[in-house]
Amino acid sequence: MEKKSSESGPQGRYLLALSLTALGVVYGDIGTSPLYAFRECFFGEHAIPVTVENIFGVLSLIFWSLILVISIKYLIFILMADNEGEGGILALTALVTPVRASAKGGRWLLIVLGLFGAALLYGDGMITPAISVLSAVEGLRIVTPLFDPYVIPLTIVIIIALFVLQSRGTASVGALFGPVTLVWFVVLALLGLRQIVLHPAVLAAANPLYAIRYFLRNGWSGVLVLGAVFLVVTGGEALYADMGHFGSRPIRIAWFSVVLPALLLNYFGQGALLVSDPAAAASPFYHLVPSWGLVPLVILATAATVIASQAIISGAFSLTMQAVQLGYSPRLDIQHTSAEEKGQIYLPAVNTGLMVACIGLVLGFRSSSNLAAAYGVAVTTTMVITTILFYLVVRNRWHWRLPFALGLCGMFLVVDLMFFGANMLKIPHGGWFPLLIAGIIFTLMATWKRGRSILAGKLEKSAQPVEGFLTAIRYESPARVPGTAIFMTGNPWGTPPALLHNLKHNKVLHRRVVMLMVETEEVPHVPAAQRVAVEDLGEGIYRLVIRYGFMEEANISRVLRTLEIGGEPFKPMETSFFLGRETLIIGKRGGMPRWRKRLFIGMSRNARSATSFFDLPANAVVELGAHIEL
Repeated sequence: MEKKSSESGPQGRYLLALSLTALGVVYGDIGTSPLYAFRECFFGEHAIPVTVENIFGVLSLIFWSLILVISIKYLIFILMADNEGEGGILALTALVTPVRASAKGGRWLLIVLGLFGAALLYGDGMITPAISVLSAVEGLRIVTPLFDPYVIPLTIVIIIALFVLQSRGTASVGALFGPVTLVWFVVLALLGLRQIVLHPAVLAAANPLYAIRYFLRNGWSGVLVLGAVFLVVTGGEALYADMGHFGSRPIRIAWFSVVLPALLLNYFGQGALLVSDPAAAASPFYHLVPSWGLVPLVILATAATVIASQAIISGAFSLTMQAVQLGYSPRLDIQHTSAEEKGQIYLPAVNTGLMVACIGLVLGFRSSSNLAAAYGVAVTTTMVITTILFYLVVRNRWHWRLPFALGLCGMFLVVDLMFFGANMLKIPHGGWFPLLIAGIIFTLMATWKRGRSILAGKLEKSAQPVEGFLTAIRYESPARVPGTAIFMTGNPWGTPPALLHNLKHNKVLHRRVVMLMVETEEVPHVPAAQRVAVEDLGEGIYRLVIRYGFMEEANISRVLRTLEIGGEPFKPMETSFFLGRETLIIGKRGGMPRWRKRLFIGMSRNARSATSFFDLPANAVVELGAHIEL
């Protein structure tokens, strides 16, 4: 849903349609948490005794976690920090860093924080499909123990089918996401309401005093259960990242009108069930339904978890595209699966990596309870980073008064750090996995950014200034041949090496020469009026700069078809593109350790070609090589 609303925002039926669609895309992750979150408090690694006092204490913690973290922090405040309508931690990082551009060290620290937060989301993207689908299929064990041997194989089959279908896009099934998820939330509410009616006293747990008494009564062991309570708010980052698809208003409407009431009713219903039947702690969610409804509920839960997984996978695709455009990742194969919706993309390499990781997690952990021990570490770390970056936004961009900014963000940070501390205890039990994945991805992104910076510096040092090249052209008057030659470059003031090599070896210049530079701005979208800048350098030579936002696809051919330079349009049959192809060699000088140089060279060799990435006509591209020592 890329359609942008007017200043007043979407209205009427369009607003309702957006809100309904947001249910499936934005709230799929947090909407499937009732499958396992409440259970882990009384049946997981750090389970607590199933007593009335503990049940009320945990329900109070769940209630106020949803209110403070999701309703207040994310829905009211974090959604205000949009980068020209786009959200997510990379968009937030891009929003913050220009403000601190004068403080180089501070800016780099913020970029590192943002990158690591983004890297953590890949770990979340691997665990979410695994734990969600597995927890849904595990309901078959309650139907009959005969299904037990088939839970793992069936989960793997569903996960494989989910990832295989990614290449077809979500356009054909996307319209079903909202209605199916709406049915899911209605069922959640009805299941919980059925138990609450039988034990209405459980509603008293909304009183925060029960949470306070819980900590006073349980001490350190009471803090440990926060790692399980946190599972109810996983998905908070997703609603921020998906803001660009829907806008903040539909996301808020869907939360306060449907999602929050349904979640609270279901969690309180599970609590009411345990008050009357403590033995149901092994699977309180599935024990909410009568025996005749188990199979339909398993089917609906599986559909809901597939939708939740779909949203997480699509988020990983969007995050990777942002990383590519911002220069933190090599060029990858990005396929658009819908002619209408630009946000619907498919990245084969990312899809394969996520699928293999999900299958490995299911085989390695073998139960959703074991997976819950690994879940939450990545998300809570990202939430801490988001709070820090948000504080810098409200202070440096919005100029909020220090006491208010510090008080508000300080409150958010205290809650985040409590969850963070509890989740760090999960590291020996599986929490190391998302941290390992984040460390690997962060190393790849940082190495690519650093390597490209070193490479650009070496090319800039060896480049001949454009002014000197123009003087030489006037003096030597080389032969000119018909047509247009476009030389791509990353240095706006230097002469492209490919242009110098072509002149040196072929002894000719085309009648019209264009030095083309593609820039990615730290904004999601660049207005059409600011897309192109052309400068006439004389001697039939022009400098052309094409600018894109980090959410846009760089399609050079499409832009050139609309341009006239020197009073003439571009004719495809008379235009040649000259690209430089660098052969990288490991040198003895510093800049990066040898192992990072090897890594950078390997990433460079496997990157998507510039011809394909910029959508250049392959039969009109000429590549000129050069050896460069890193």
